[in-house]
Amino acid sequence: MKLGVICDGISRDLKHAVSVMDEFDLEYAELQFVGDTEVGDHTATEIKEIDHLLRSRGKPVSCLSRHIFAGTTTENRPGDELHTKHMDALKRVIDMAHIVGSPLVRIMTQKKEQILWGYNGAEKWNVAHGAWDTMAPMIAPAVELARKEGVTLVVETGNGTMVNSNYTARKLIDELDAKDTLKVLWDPGNNCWCHERAFPEGYAEIRDGYLGHLHIKDVQVNTPHATLEVRRMGEGQMGPLFAPLAKALVKDGYEGVVSFESVFHSGNGDFESGFRQCIPKFKQLFDT
Repeated sequence: MKLGVICDGISRDLKHAVSVMDEFDLEYAELQFVGDTEVGDHTATEIKEIDHLLRSRGKPVSCLSRHIFAGTTTENRPGDELHTKHMDALKRVIDMAHIVGSPLVRIMTQKKEQILWGYNGAEKWNVAHGAWDTMAPMIAPAVELARKEGVTLVVETGNGTMVNSNYTARKLIDELDAKDTLKVLWDPGNNCWCHERAFPEGYAEIRDGYLGHLHIKDVQVNTPHATLEVRRMGEGQMGPLFAPLAKALVKDGYEGVVSFESVFHSGNGDFESGFRQCIPKFKQLFDT
């Protein structure tokens, strides 16, 4: 499979991150922050330098991952000030994607409302009425822009966002009739928070043409205690599921990138050290 990493999880010094990638034979660079700047906010000169560095080192860009629409809520509407701000940022990221050759641009969704649908009384007393219905209109202009610009959007399954499972991601794509332009950026570690098991249930939701990109990390969640712990690869609740998931991806001919998300440290705040502790297991599991 095609293996890569979210570069700033190693270091925001892209040159250094690329050197570390070379140590572990990782090919695909996912960009989120380069230096202290989020993608979409770099100058034309900076983008040219980023592009030259990655091309000269043989590192194709897998995805540009800005937090588009993160922080919006069900109170926001298409065309309001915050939505317009995010759409303007999306346009800048797409412009950068054309230059660096990124086929994918990440988007997020609105802040999570906990109960979206209900039955046998819950529909009256417990559901956040109308919350889900506000989302597709917010995302539709982004899909329209991506179609026009010839790029694919990937919507991430987030911890605290309305799309926090593969079920909800697929539902959004189907409601927008956007399977041609909008895919799922599946982060199965994030999906643990809503108790969607990655394999086989989570994978079954998106295996038929919905999966566009994959983030891999290992976690342990305690939802009642509102606590999330990042674990070394293989030592969290995702551990037993990685191998069958990798096997299924190969069997189904997944052509996208599996991008390691380096967010683990051993208590000392050293994320590069955490990366080095996790990446051998990642490669063992997914370098097939």
